[in-house]
Amino acid sequence: MKLYNDVGWWEERQEQDIEDMLNKVQSVGAWQDDTLIGFARAVTDGKFRAYIEDVVIHSSYRKEGIGEKLVSKLLDELSHIDIISLFCEEYLIPFYEINSFKYSKTQLVMHRK
Repeated sequence: MKLYNDVGWWEERQEQDIEDMLNKVQSVGAWQDDTLIGFARAVTDGKFRAYIEDVVIHSSYRKEGIGEKLVSKLLDELSHIDIISLFCEEYLIPFYEINSFKYSKTQLVMHRK
């Protein structure tokens, strides 16, 4: 929760809900001593598709290559999956291209809330 709070994500969510979610996803983390400083997670069916949902780096540790290493490690753990997708802000496209993601002009992201 401290990591998500640092970046201003999920302020309305409860710690128990986050813990329950983490038990159902593929995830990797980066630690400084006993403090979680980075985190990446993917939702997957375990065979055909995976979706990278969060890549979060504590504001004090950005621009040190931690996010790139976390995404790379997560992709290693998902290497048996046929298609891995994500969506991101436009300014993050170069970051994900480092790990061979390609921008698609033909697909649109749709949400229902």
